[in-house]
Amino acid sequence: MAIRSRRPGAKAALLPVLLTGALALAACSSGGSSTSSQGGGTAAKTLVIDTSFDLKTADPGRTYEPTGLIIGKAAYETLLTFEGSDVTKPVPDLAESFELSGDGKVLTLKLRKGATFADGSPVTADDVVFSLERVRDMKGTPSFLLDGVEVAKSGSDTITLTSKNANPALPYILPNPALGILNSKVAKEHGATADTGDKAEQYLNSASAGSGPYTIESFNVSSQVVLKANAKYWGAAKPVYDKVVIRNVEAATQKLNISRGDSQVALNLSGDQVAGITGNLQVKKTPSANVIFLLANQDSSVSKVTSNPKFAEAVRKGVDYAGLLELAGEGSVQAPGIIPSMLLGALPPEQAVKRDVEGAKAALKESGVTDPTVKLEYPSELTVNGLSFQPLAERVQANLKEVGITVELAPAPVTTALDNYRNGKEELGLWYWGPDYPDPSDYLSFLPGKLVGLRAGWKAGADKALEAAGDKTAATIGDDARKQAYIDLQTGLNASGPFVPLIQPSQNIVTAASVTGLEYHPVWTIDVAGLGAK
Repeated sequence: MAIRSRRPGAKAALLPVLLTGALALAACSSGGSSTSSQGGGTAAKTLVIDTSFDLKTADPGRTYEPTGLIIGKAAYETLLTFEGSDVTKPVPDLAESFELSGDGKVLTLKLRKGATFADGSPVTADDVVFSLERVRDMKGTPSFLLDGVEVAKSGSDTITLTSKNANPALPYILPNPALGILNSKVAKEHGATADTGDKAEQYLNSASAGSGPYTIESFNVSSQVVLKANAKYWGAAKPVYDKVVIRNVEAATQKLNISRGDSQVALNLSGDQVAGITGNLQVKKTPSANVIFLLANQDSSVSKVTSNPKFAEAVRKGVDYAGLLELAGEGSVQAPGIIPSMLLGALPPEQAVKRDVEGAKAALKESGVTDPTVKLEYPSELTVNGLSFQPLAERVQANLKEVGITVELAPAPVTTALDNYRNGKEELGLWYWGPDYPDPSDYLSFLPGKLVGLRAGWKAGADKALEAAGDKTAATIGDDARKQAYIDLQTGLNASGPFVPLIQPSQNIVTAASVTGLEYHPVWTIDVAGLGAK
């Protein structure tokens, strides 16, 4: 997920709370899960996860922050899901089958029999219709996921989702935990409605109403969330841990906690921090779905320099991508295009731009701009996957100086920086984007006249050929055809667009040696219920 108009202040809204031993659940010193005695004398397993909270609610219809999606994935189930970390192929979850019509407008799903909520009542088509309509019509943060989608019960166990236009992305959208299915009877009893008058959030922040492997035992947006195994979970794979404690902890303390066995999972360590990890710990380094990029404003009223067509080319050729990867650390990769490597339609690594200082100087000379000075704006306190924007900005500044471009660094608090970014007032900007859902259609926002395009001053009509290609790509059906269409579209963006994709920083996850089954996921980070124990 990225900083965008749908989620103001994402990843910087809450400062992590340093949790002391009085607040935390102590784990055994070996780094394994903690245990406690239950009434029957059996040992109960507790998993402690440390992360920097980006959390506002546990109500699935309002959830869109990364920590909230971790919780939502554990407590609720969706019609479709993904296997492990593979986001290229949606698979059935509460639905047992699904089919998209040839024109891409109608998605038909047959509901699985035998699924039950935590209170033992069956999951029905009525629950599905209510839950999805609630997300769409409550107008919370994730409502855009179902914009223009009509939800209908077309049989006792069949649901149809009908879009006005071709919507091949819909099967990739449905696994989002924000679209988790609620026990509609329970939710309605506590104020849930499918409109803006909904009042169920307070209840759903204290007691989940889903069919997932866990339920919410306690919930605090600034300190910790405790999940309890669903004793009536209907699925074949029962949760291994009886209790999961998710704590809000700053990165430096996360490293300390997991090193001494006070936690079993740490989610927010930087490349430098994991480089120093020793002992009986596992480190998983995977390119994240976040793409850090530069934008050169195309509005001449903002900058006559960056709006010059040759300026973006000079920047693109002048950046030392290998140097940026050194800063980002092991596990990070260069971003060949704006679509991250794990998504359908990502550009192959061999198409990544290579530094060409002489080519950059030639492009700058062709621009006719002599000794340009530009201001580079970026959020000063924001980190992405443990990586600060400050060293990246300093490296870009040094790179472009070699080309003949003077860059003045202009860091600002995230709220201040966001205003200029969202209003398209930055001359040169350094930002990032992560997928709202793991489908390349989310990146059509980078075209002229679209959400991110406008932030770069790239108005509709600025590149009619590329815009037409975007419209055609959006309506393309079939994985193979879509893959090629998005590759072609990104090739065009790299050739004439104002964006310079830089890197995908690594998602570094550290676990105790006792923890098994960890897979990084670009939507919900980790699947708590998928974690096992040796």
